[in-house]
Amino acid sequence: MAGTDRFTVGVSRDFLDPDGRNVWGDIRLGELDAAGVDWHYLARDTDELLAPDIDGLDAVLFAAPAVTARTFEGVTRPPILLARFGVGYDAVDLDACTRHGALVTITPDGARRPVATAALTMLLAVLHNVAAKDRLVRQGRWAEREAWMGLGLTGRRIGLLGLGNTARDLVGLLRPFDTEIIAYDPYCPPETARELGVRLADADTVMAEADAVIVMCVLTEETFHLVDARRLSLMKPSAVLLNVARGPIVDEQALIGALRDGRLRGAGLDVFETEPPAADNPLLTMDNVVLSPHSLAWTDEMSAGNGGSAVRAVLDVASGRLPRFVVNRDVLGHAYLSERLGARAAVSASADGQQTPAGVHP
Repeated sequence: MAGTDRFTVGVSRDFLDPDGRNVWGDIRLGELDAAGVDWHYLARDTDELLAPDIDGLDAVLFAAPAVTARTFEGVTRPPILLARFGVGYDAVDLDACTRHGALVTITPDGARRPVATAALTMLLAVLHNVAAKDRLVRQGRWAEREAWMGLGLTGRRIGLLGLGNTARDLVGLLRPFDTEIIAYDPYCPPETARELGVRLADADTVMAEADAVIVMCVLTEETFHLVDARRLSLMKPSAVLLNVARGPIVDEQALIGALRDGRLRGAGLDVFETEPPAADNPLLTMDNVVLSPHSLAWTDEMSAGNGGSAVRAVLDVASGRLPRFVVNRDVLGHAYLSERLGARAAVSASADGQQTPAGVHP
């Protein structure tokens, strides 16, 4: 609807089930209606956004589809906001978005507590052998229960690969268990770690000293296979590894080998290198592994939190304001973005009866 004052938003269709119901429940889309924003679900359910999906829209709120260089091919009027429902953006080509003047936002405020809670849930499930004990009951193997003594969490040393907002929230959840926490994060200020009571160390030290290592960093070229065969060999045989971030951060074949050979007590995986995993993936048959289909944090709390955060980003841009949680900060000087945000600010000011600002300079 280019050329009008209405702000138009496309919502990716992967939110819907075959009957047209939003599988995430209430993701706060009603706040768009209340603000007079025109929104609709995209016509196509696609793995990659392309020109027919986004051309002419002011913003796109999306979850699963990738945003690539091809996304902008043939686009005459790019959206100025791509609001991702979630924290990871490894499937988003930030450089391409920046070149075309599109802000990319994520929702760390909505995902923080649900993902931290999911990490704690997975940690307890692995230490207590929950999956194996569930199978003992279902398969009539009650007499084998004494072979599955668990490990208590209290007093253990927990290693974190990544000490961002979600990991910091997990630190708070772990406090009642009197754990010692060691973390690898080259971007975390030392004073922040000290305030949290966390000891910073290199990745090798974390792997070697921890009783449980939890992967909580983002997937980048730097973190791809951060947990490889060499680092797995540093872990105690009594230790466990958890991944609630992105599958490729862990060399899955190396992990399978360590588990199979008894060089690692167990693992908990909410993510895999290939999703879904192949039917013959050895992880699926291992009793000392707890698995989840990249959805352990999917709760009503996450739906409302992620949705509310993404919707706030949309409403900010619709009013000519710069949203929080922009991940491609280099776009802020782009002429197309500045012009479009300035125009939105003028529309918003006019609607409110305020003096129209001279311009917006994010």
